[in-house]
Amino acid sequence: MPASAVPGILPIDPFYSKIVHYKLIFAVYYWSEAYIGLKFADRQNNQVMKKVHLFILFCLLTTTVFSQKVHIGLFGGLSAYNGDLVDKIFPKKVTNGAIGITGSYELTDQIMLRAGLTYSIVGGADRYSSDTVLRLRNLSFETSIVEFSAVGEYYLFNLYERKYSPYIFGGLAIYKFNPYTYDGSNQKIFLKPLSTEGQGLAGYPGSKPYTLTQMALPFGGGVKFAVNDNLRIGVEAGLRKLFTDHLDDVSGNYVDQADLLAAKGQLAVDLSYRGDEVAGGSLVYPAKGAQRGGAKFNDIYYFTGIHLTYRLGGSNGGGFGGGKKGRNGCPVNVY
Repeated sequence: MPASAVPGILPIDPFYSKIVHYKLIFAVYYWSEAYIGLKFADRQNNQVMKKVHLFILFCLLTTTVFSQKVHIGLFGGLSAYNGDLVDKIFPKKVTNGAIGITGSYELTDQIMLRAGLTYSIVGGADRYSSDTVLRLRNLSFETSIVEFSAVGEYYLFNLYERKYSPYIFGGLAIYKFNPYTYDGSNQKIFLKPLSTEGQGLAGYPGSKPYTLTQMALPFGGGVKFAVNDNLRIGVEAGLRKLFTDHLDDVSGNYVDQADLLAAKGQLAVDLSYRGDEVAGGSLVYPAKGAQRGGAKFNDIYYFTGIHLTYRLGGSNGGGFGGGKKGRNGCPVNVY
């Protein structure tokens, strides 16, 4: 019986019926696509998370292995210089302290790379010289030194197997200095701006201004003791070969007094020549070209002291003296 013949039932439009049919199909299609997309996305997320976990694990393992090769350290000791104002090793009255921090990385059990930052003060004074001529010259200076160095260390023995080992080191350094002295009123005066030997003055083309930041070649050696696999104590000495003879602001010859006075003023004249301040010294300023210092050899400075290092990320490392375990705390074959 047709729907139109039944009371209360409206006839169904065939066109409307098709629309409803297609909507249901599209709804099912989009729902299925969304479900498949969610499953695909979930699978992708799982793969991504696995990669993230593997990456984190790799980083942790790498960091652990890397940290087991890293040593941090403290250095403390003495510093001094040799040059135109000092010719003795660690002269008693002008030897100062030095302090520094270091970071080292093990390339092998016997080869390490070390970076360090060191601060010290060095100085010298003619009044402490045993030479009468130099005492009458009466020059003096001090300078702070801030040095960053990168060196390689070679150990004769493996400190994971032996209690101690001699070692040597060498590399490159960059340092900053700024020589100063004290005038008759005990006022601190920096020397470079005064051009005490005519640096940068017209008529003195051979006397160039020196730079206050320069390169050096650090080298030296010592003996290091293994308290355990992680803690080491070293006694070392290191020399710095410099490429300047102006660490002490003394190198060449006196300039003409009138030239220095006109260019830099009376203070420069007073601190260029100080023989008139000491008993027995000449009151006459030296003639132009008279020897003030010796330019044949460059200045040097040097350190000696205690170097304490600690290995990061290592095992507890056994008892005193090492020699029982390897880098990772495992026993080694001592036979």
